[in-house]
Amino acid sequence: MDQFRPERAEPLSPARRRACLDHVRSLFRVSERRACRALKQHRSTQRKPPKSRADEARLVADMIVLARQYGRYGYRRIAALLRGAGWQVNDKRGERLWRREGLKVPMKQPKKGRLWLNDGSCVRLRPEYRHHVWSYDFVHCRTEDGKVFRTLNILDEFSRECLAIRVKRKLNSGDVIDALSDLFILRGIPACIRSDNGPEFVAQAVRDWIAAVGAKTAYIEPGSPWENGYWESFNARLRPFRQHALHAPAGQWMNCSTVRYSTASARLKS
Repeated sequence: MDQFRPERAEPLSPARRRACLDHVRSLFRVSERRACRALKQHRSTQRKPPKSRADEARLVADMIVLARQYGRYGYRRIAALLRGAGWQVNDKRGERLWRREGLKVPMKQPKKGRLWLNDGSCVRLRPEYRHHVWSYDFVHCRTEDGKVFRTLNILDEFSRECLAIRVKRKLNSGDVIDALSDLFILRGIPACIRSDNGPEFVAQAVRDWIAAVGAKTAYIEPGSPWENGYWESFNARLRPFRQHALHAPAGQWMNCSTVRYSTASARLKS
């Protein structure tokens, strides 16, 4: 018989219990005394009107603003921020207002399994000296008039140095070869070049040319940008400074030979 026994429901808030009892009274046309006895609701709880503080509307507004700003914070951390801002609110009151407004912390997305089986990943192939491993990839941007342009960022993973950034409206495999050839003359030939599986990088002309000069290609797994972690980290640091390129003419070389970034300090140094 236990399998037919209904699961125990979560307790309702006083406001929802009052609304439930009013709905039962209007549906079955019974007295308040009888409805309270049937639903085990105390009559004083049903008849006493809820009283809210005068500043509760402003408190809820500040709570909603903080919840939007800090999407991963729950009611305890939001209540702590409110107390830091001067509000006199404890966790219990914060939880009540949090539930009343229907605020929830979004569920975390399941992480993808990181098997690191590919030899081109930054875990299996780590840079050991300068010009050991270079990485490059494209970044899509827009100018003020809405037109799209691309940047080809080339990075030395060991020294964290951005070797060059080529800016152009359209970049193809030929532009990749031109950018690498200029850097090979200035900096020398690296041992490996890491990239994703974009059509400009897996083109047969690019692969044959890199193999002809004596370097090796290291491709990451499709859909696994974390395997190119050095370049992704650099791109995140470069994003706030990308607005300076909006007024640059198309096809301009941006010499970034002195730009380095630090993963620990998360700063760009020039």
